[in-house]
Amino acid sequence: MNNFSVGMAPLLEVAGLSVDYGLKGVPLRAIEDVSFTVRAGEAVALVGESGSGKTTTAMSIAGLLPPNARVSSGEVRYRGKRLPIDDDAAMRPHRWSETSVVFQGAMNALNPVHRVLKQIAEPCMLKLGMTRDEATARARELLELVGIPADRGSAFPHELSGGMRQRVMIAMALACRPSIIIGDEPTTALDVITQAQILKLLGKLRSQLNLALILITHDLSVVAESCDRAMIMYAGRIVEDGTVADIFTEPKHPYTRLLIESIPSPAKGKKILRPIPGDPPTLLNRPSGCAFRLRCPFAMHVCAAEDPRLDPSGRGRVACHLHRSLTQEQKVAAHA
Repeated sequence: MNNFSVGMAPLLEVAGLSVDYGLKGVPLRAIEDVSFTVRAGEAVALVGESGSGKTTTAMSIAGLLPPNARVSSGEVRYRGKRLPIDDDAAMRPHRWSETSVVFQGAMNALNPVHRVLKQIAEPCMLKLGMTRDEATARARELLELVGIPADRGSAFPHELSGGMRQRVMIAMALACRPSIIIGDEPTTALDVITQAQILKLLGKLRSQLNLALILITHDLSVVAESCDRAMIMYAGRIVEDGTVADIFTEPKHPYTRLLIESIPSPAKGKKILRPIPGDPPTLLNRPSGCAFRLRCPFAMHVCAAEDPRLDPSGRGRVACHLHRSLTQEQKVAAHA
């Protein structure tokens, strides 16, 4: 893990970002008031169950939202300058040059009728103005960088293993020398050994190229191994944000605690896994107050009436009435 100076200027700033999806003319809030920063070389995870808003948040940053989605408020700044994330044409010069994406299903993301070397070379010609020969040479270098022999560039996607296809996707993401890579669950479809190899590769590339990584995942073991910070998302909002060490050793939000308790841990021997009761809310049935209250073992009356703010807490942030009430009790006790 890297250490980041508090005074270091952020590479990426997401401020008050909210996104709506249109359903038969009715706007449905998918993410609301999401704010965070990412510094150069830092790996930040967006963690949560399916439907929590992780992918919508990340695709908003890259300006890759579907046609029925729109940014209703907030902004994204790269090196202090606002990105036109709500304007596809204006955003094109920024995509892959500043921020690139490694998609989840490489077989679906790659063109099945073109050789992989050509697919890696294409963005170099389009974005960097390279000649075909220059772009081909760059593509061969990138294949070697991600651990694939350059002569395998003549293969079609279906001729490569799942792990090699994912490495090709990483090579494509690096083609235009971006500062930020978004990984949309890049290891989900891979076996455990290949998953470990891809995570090791991403860590190596981060160190070599000083890349920032935004990793979308529901797998906390991936977060523990490869990230510096984690943002826990639930029902379109960040409910906890902190260093990976703090999240795992001292989780503050009940949802974070239950996520950790729901995964097996060989180090703890015969640990009894505790599933999270109930289901996450959909865009159509978000409850009043705290969205997690119907599944929370610590829910109080105030949780139904008021949605908790995301307040600073130690080195991170947490949105929970329980944590706020405990903090107030501690303050009162300290002054008694």
